[in-house]
Order: sequence, then C-alpha cells, then structure tokens
Amino acid sequence: MRKDKKLSTLESLIVMVVMFGILGTMMIGFGMTPQVPILLTFTLLLFYGKFRGFSWTELQDGIVEGVKPGIIPMIIFVMIGVLVASWLISGVIPTIMVYGLEILNPHFFLFTVFVSCCLVGVIVGSSFTTISTLGIVFMGIGHVMGIGPVLTAGSIVSGSLFGNNMSPLSGTTNLSTGIAGVKNVFSHIRTISHTALISAAITAIIFLFIGHSNGQVDMSSVHHIVNALQANFFVSPWMLLPIIVLIGCAIMQVPAIPTLLSGSLTAIIMDMFINHTSFKTISTVIMQGFKLNSSDKQINAIVSGGGVSSMLDSISLILVALTLGGVLLKLGVVENLIGKLSSKVNTPGKLVSASMLSAIGVNFLVGEQYISIILPGTTFRGNFKKLGIQPQYLSRVLASGGADINALVPWGVSGIFISGILGVSPFAFIPFAFYVWMNPLLTVAFAFIFGKNYMKDSETSSEKISFKKPVLNTNN
Repeated sequence: MRKDKKLSTLESLIVMVVMFGILGTMMIGFGMTPQVPILLTFTLLLFYGKFRGFSWTELQDGIVEGVKPGIIPMIIFVMIGVLVASWLISGVIPTIMVYGLEILNPHFFLFTVFVSCCLVGVIVGSSFTTISTLGIVFMGIGHVMGIGPVLTAGSIVSGSLFGNNMSPLSGTTNLSTGIAGVKNVFSHIRTISHTALISAAITAIIFLFIGHSNGQVDMSSVHHIVNALQANFFVSPWMLLPIIVLIGCAIMQVPAIPTLLSGSLTAIIMDMFINHTSFKTISTVIMQGFKLNSSDKQINAIVSGGGVSSMLDSISLILVALTLGGVLLKLGVVENLIGKLSSKVNTPGKLVSASMLSAIGVNFLVGEQYISIILPGTTFRGNFKKLGIQPQYLSRVLASGGADINALVPWGVSGIFISGILGVSPFAFIPFAFYVWMNPLLTVAFAFIFGKNYMKDSETSSEKISFKKPVLNTNN
C-alpha cells in the first residue's frame, strides 16, 4: 500500500465519528434494524476508499480478510439453529424446562429464579429465549408474591446472561471466540468461568437474602406449564442423553461444530425411535424451526423456535459488520487510532481495560451487541498478540463487555428486548442485574491482579486442562 493512500490520524478519527453518528442515528434514533445502517456506512466507506486511491481489488481483499474470522462462527450459528430445533421436537428442551420448574422454591424466589434461568440458559444457549419463556412466567409469579418487578427482572436477566456466557450453544459466545481467534470454544468458556462463576456466586447470595419469603404463593401457573409440557412432549430422564453427549464432547475438547452435530444427531435419532417422527418432518423442522400447535398459546410460544432460518438474521448482521470492519482495517483507520494507544496499553491490565471500555463504548454509541463484539475484537486482537496474551482473555472481554453490557443499554437491542418482554424499564432493573455489571468489573480486576499469568499460560496447555468444572455449571 502506498503511503499517500493512508488515512491520517485526524482523518481516521473523523471517519469513526461520522460512522458512529450514522449508525447511532439510524439504529437508535429511527429504530432501524442494524443491517441497513451498516450497509449504508460500508457503502460510503467503500467509495471513500476508492476516492482516496485504493483499488477495488485492495478493498475486496480487505473485505475477505475482515470476513475470515467470522466464517466458523457463522457456520456454528447454523449448527445452533439445527440443534435447538432438534432438541425442541424431540423433547430435550421441554424436559429441562419441566425439571427446572419443579425445583422452583417460592420461599427463596429470587435465588431460585436466578438458578433456574442459569440452568435453562446454558442448555438453550440464548438469553433471549430464556427471558422470553421462563422470564414471563417468573414475572407473573413474582407479582403474586408481592416481590418488586425490578428485583424479579434483575434475577431473570442475571441468570439468563450467565447461562448465555457458559453455553457452547450461545451465538455471542461463539462469535466472541471466533473474533478473538480462540481455536476452541471450550477454552473460552473455561477462561470466562473464572470471573463468571464468582460473579454468579455473589449474585446468588445477594438474591438468596433479599428474595427470602415465608408467605404462601399461588404456583398454579407453574403447574399449568409443567402439565402442558408433559402432555405435549415425552418428558423423561432419557431425554437428557443428548445433553450427556454434548458434555462428553466438551470434556474431550471436541470442536464446537462436531459437538453441536453430535448433540443434534442424538436428539434426531431418539425422536425418530421414541416419537416416530418422519425424516421429512424432521428435515422441515431443521430448516424452518419447530412450531407447537397445541390449544395453549402460551406453551406454543415457549417451545417454538430454532431452525436454520432463525439464524439467518444474525448471520447477515455478522457478515455485514465484518465487511465494514475489514474495510476499516484496510484503510488503516483502526491502525491509526489504536496505534497511538499501543505504547500506553503495555500491560495486560491496561489492555484489557482499554478493550473493555471500547466494547462498552460501542454498545452505548450503537446499541448493538454483535458490533460491540466485532469492532473491539478486530481492533485489539493484534495488541493482545503483540503482548503475548492468549486470545481467550480477549474473548472474555468481548463476551462480558460486548454481549452482556448490551442488556444494560436502555436503547440497546438487548435492553429494548428485555424491557418489552418483561415490562420493566431498563433504567429500573439495571441496578439489580448484579451479574451483568459485576462480571466485566471482575474481568478488568483480574487482568490487573493476575495479568502476568495471561502471558505465561499457552493456549495449548490451557485447552488440555479438564473442562469438568465449567461443564458442571448446571447445563442449560
């Protein structure tokens, strides 16, 4: 690349300000879906690059380089859609929901809500699914118990996002892993568990004390859901076999794609033998998702979803965001802005803090969790490599500061979704979503305290360590 084509630092800063201005205005101000604003920004940036002397070939090379880190995550997203659909139609997810609801203790309501959402979150791999299913139920029960809705919402959000962090099926977990350059999703989960488990334990203790109640509670709504699930699905300990297969693959450090395929195939075979579902029906469900058509609309909503088609929106968003990031890298915008910080972020603590603040900043500027993972991850990946810090410590930052914090942004995608589903203002439940803001704080604190160990441990040795502890986190 000739020197006269490089953007200056001031020019790069102006590009970033204009870019975030366009994205923020269109996504937050006008409520547009992220893909169109990103495509518009990408188009303007592409033609600006051509104007500045870059050839179309050079710009296309930038796009290819930008998309490369997201190829595996996008394939994993497809596999997740397949697994969720197969686990729904076979009865795996309904079985977990039944067992989860049966452990609900009304006398320790907030604690039980938190633990239940953790359980379901790990298995489902989606905080949105957990919040929009169990969350609605728990909000109703909390109202009957006289517990403030902000406390109930805080426990639901905290448990759901912990489950999302610890699940190998989570889209944001796999995206963070891929963008950071971690070879194995379980290596990432093991690393994030160091802060996540402590944050979850503290959160559980808080909810244990503030949610204690000796009053009588009407559990009829919970019993209704349990009975409806048992009436429409084969609920049995046998349906936990696909989960055991998934855990077994995790312990053996099998990569995410064959792990997901193994869990899906086990569920499909069981469904064909137990429920006698035809292969044609299964193939349709795999593509379009599972839809329960019972007389109970509430149950229909709870156990419907999955399928390849359900992941296409997320995949398209990742794709356009990565193309935008690739062009920014090719133009030298990222190098200009971050290069100035390289001399200052010369320790693990400083680098983790800078990348965390970057992820949080993008969240508040744009309000989109995938962009908050992709842009900071692409930006700081080279700095982590330069300092010799293993990539799973970057992916931990992206998961907590990028994906989780989005739930605390009132105009963010997650914040708006949670508010709409639970009927509680983000400004109200934010102080009580203890896990969500505690995990990023611990991530930064750990970097300052244990940062030297980040450079000593090799990723290979880290991946050889047994994964038993993270997997036993009550798989959702």
